[in-house]
Amino acid sequence: MPDPLPPLRTVRAGLRRATEALAAELARPGGVTPDWSPLEWRLAMAAAAAHGVSPLLDRSPGWQHADWRHFLASQREHVEQRHQRIVDLLCRLDATARDAGVALVPLKGAALHALGLYAPGERPMADIDLLVHPGDARRAASLLHELGYEASFAQWKHQVFKPACAAPVHALGEHRDTPVNIELHTHIHERLPLATVELSAMVYPHDAQPGLNAYPSHAALMGHLLLHAAGNVCGRSLRLLHLNDISLLATRLTRRDWNVLCDVLAGGSSWWALPPLCLVARYYRHAVPDAVLARLEQECPPLLRTLSRRWTLSAVSCSDLWLHGLAGIEWCRSPGEAMHYLHNRLRPTDEARRERADMVRTQLWLQGQSWVTSPQRRRVLAWLTRPVPRMDTLYVVRAALAQASTP
Repeated sequence: MPDPLPPLRTVRAGLRRATEALAAELARPGGVTPDWSPLEWRLAMAAAAAHGVSPLLDRSPGWQHADWRHFLASQREHVEQRHQRIVDLLCRLDATARDAGVALVPLKGAALHALGLYAPGERPMADIDLLVHPGDARRAASLLHELGYEASFAQWKHQVFKPACAAPVHALGEHRDTPVNIELHTHIHERLPLATVELSAMVYPHDAQPGLNAYPSHAALMGHLLLHAAGNVCGRSLRLLHLNDISLLATRLTRRDWNVLCDVLAGGSSWWALPPLCLVARYYRHAVPDAVLARLEQECPPLLRTLSRRWTLSAVSCSDLWLHGLAGIEWCRSPGEAMHYLHNRLRPTDEARRERADMVRTQLWLQGQSWVTSPQRRRVLAWLTRPVPRMDTLYVVRAALAQASTP
C-alpha cells in the first residue's frame, strides 16, 4: 500500500512555497539554502520535476542539501543520456525526410538546443515537436512509420506518434528510458480558451527544404514560445521551464527582432502575448524591454491586463494543487464568448470528450483515476462544493514521497 498523503492543504502550501523559491533560485542563483522539513524538500523535488527544471538547477552549487543535490545530479544524468537518443533520432529524421522530399521544422526545445541556448543534459524534452506543411502531412506520417513509430492519437493541435512496443516508465521527473514520442503539427495555433490564435505563417519557413529546417528567425521562435506559454497560462499548466526558455531567447533578440515580433503581432492580434511576458519579467528582471510590455499592454483586454500584473507562477501552474473548473474564462474577450465557454464546460463537445478519452488511455497520471471518467455533471458539482486536487500534481507528489520512503 502506498504511504498516505499529508493533508492536501499542507501539500498545496508546500508546493506553492517551493515553486516560488525555485523560480527565484533559477533566475538568480546563489540564494541561501532553505530551512525546510523533509516533507518540504520532497515537495520541492516534486515541483522541480513538474516544472522541468531539475537538471538546470544542478548547474551551479546552489542549495546545499544532500538528498536535493543527489536528486538534481541524477536528473541531469538521465536528461543527458536521453538527449543523446533525441539527437540521434533527429539525425535519422533529417536523413529520411531528405530522401522523402519532406520539409520538417523541429520546434521549441529542439530549436533552443540547436541555437546553443542549452547544453546537453540541461533541458528535458518530453517529446519531439515537428511542423510540416499540411500538404505533406501524409508523407510525414509515412516517414515516421518507416522509423518505427505508430499513430497513438490525434487532437486538434497535433497528431501523436509513439515508438512501436514502447512502454512508459514510472519515475519521478526524467528517466533515460522514457520513450521519445513525436508530435506532428500542420499548424501552430492555440485556443485561448475559444478564440484560435495562429502563427503558422510566421513559423513555417518560406524557403523550406527537404529535411530539418530552422525557424525563419529568432522573432518567429519567440512568437511560438510566447503562444505556447499563453496556452499553458490559460489552462493553468505553465511550467518554469517555459519562462526560462523565453528569458534565454530574449538575450538573443535585438531591438529590431522585438520590433519585428511586435509588428507581426500588431493590429489587435497580440492581445494574448502580455501575460507570458509579464510572468517572465516578474522572475527574470530586465529580460523583457519595458517598451515591449508597454506596447503589448495597449492591445490586451483590461481584465487580462490587470491579472497579468498580479499572477505568479504558482498561481497559473500545476503548483496550485486545486483544479480550476473555469480555468481560462478570464481570457474571454466578450460576454458572448464567456457564455459559449460556460456552455462548453457544462456540455463538453464531442471533440473534448474524445480528447479526454485519449488522455485517460495514454497518460500514466490518469490511469485508474475515477475522477476523469466521471460524468461531467458530477465533476461540475464537485468543483462547486469542494476543492478538487489535480491528478497530474498528485501523481508527481506521490512519486516524490515514494522516493523518500525507498531504502
